[in-house]
Amino acid sequence: MIERKVRENIEKALKRQPAVAIIGARQVGKTTLALDIAEDRESLYLDLESYVDREKLQDPIFFFNQYEDSLVILDEIHRMPELFQTLRGVIDEGRRNGKKTGRFLILGSASLDLLKQSGESLAGRIGYIDMAPFSALEIQSDEVVKLWIRGGFPESFLSDTEESSLLIRKDFIRTYLEREIPQFAPRFPTETLERLWMMLAHCQGGMLNASKLASNLSIATKTVGFYIDLLVDLLLFRRLKPFHANIGKRLVKTPKIYIRDSGMLHALLGIRDYKELAGHPVVGESWEGFVIENILSITPTGTRATFYRTSAGAEIDLVLEMPNNEIWAIEIKSGLTAKPAKGFYNAIKDIKSTHNFIVYAGKESYPIAESIEAMGLISLMKLIDKQFSK
Repeated sequence: MIERKVRENIEKALKRQPAVAIIGARQVGKTTLALDIAEDRESLYLDLESYVDREKLQDPIFFFNQYEDSLVILDEIHRMPELFQTLRGVIDEGRRNGKKTGRFLILGSASLDLLKQSGESLAGRIGYIDMAPFSALEIQSDEVVKLWIRGGFPESFLSDTEESSLLIRKDFIRTYLEREIPQFAPRFPTETLERLWMMLAHCQGGMLNASKLASNLSIATKTVGFYIDLLVDLLLFRRLKPFHANIGKRLVKTPKIYIRDSGMLHALLGIRDYKELAGHPVVGESWEGFVIENILSITPTGTRATFYRTSAGAEIDLVLEMPNNEIWAIEIKSGLTAKPAKGFYNAIKDIKSTHNFIVYAGKESYPIAESIEAMGLISLMKLIDKQFSK
């Protein structure tokens, strides 16, 4: 089993909160990690997709009171959102009886329902932990290209062959199209939704133009916007917002769109291996999205992630406004050359960034200019982890 860095955060949260919610896409490894955590204590696992387990909760207050001294794991909580109101009373009663922390571990594949319900009912009683697919810090250093090609979903990354990994990802996409998304939205033709995903894959790292997508699909712009919102809430896509500040420049105001897992992007585009990816027009945008997701998996809670672009061409691929008020400017290059364009120099002056990096495909770290350093992805992730894990 690959050790997940997020485990330490979950253990700490269980020591300070009665309920902890692990938020992550399907098949990201939430259940495996939760069961591994449960081995060290008295625990009970309930899969709320199972009819048998849902039947056990006909009288949830009575049921939970029988396991007051156990960690109760509730998997796929969005199947029974009505439980949140019950959990509030059970947690409050437990607090009065001295059971203040470590009562419930809640797993959810959809942030929209989970955050809404828990935000309404469990305020002050729950901690949230985001769980991403495997990151570059969780694997062997010589497997970064493999992670980039296959993505970080465990079954795909650990598959025996490139072919089986690709088939696993295609099955994953099909499951979302035919089974998962219809649970959260009005019925929408699977074929049309699949075409939307394909178009978004070709738009990887580009400006989001919902009206153009709607025109190509012959549907309303509002409908496209609704489904993009849903894909973002399901933690499958990232809508990276533009940096906003009163700096006297004409800033781009349209967000960028990314498929969060590079392996899923490659499956949608039919890219099987590195050889096919290296010659594909999406290679630069694929690497950019891969780097962004890995960096954001290690940034501290409260970090604000944006990109910067002006109409004059000044640009930064990723701007991190850290909780300590530092501004980190990160430019991403898919090749072994780390030389930034002139627009990057202009941009870092505009935003007055405190740290400036060029992340490239090499491994060495070296200064490019007085305030700019070239780094490999793993080196930058380790730097962020070291500085903000104190």
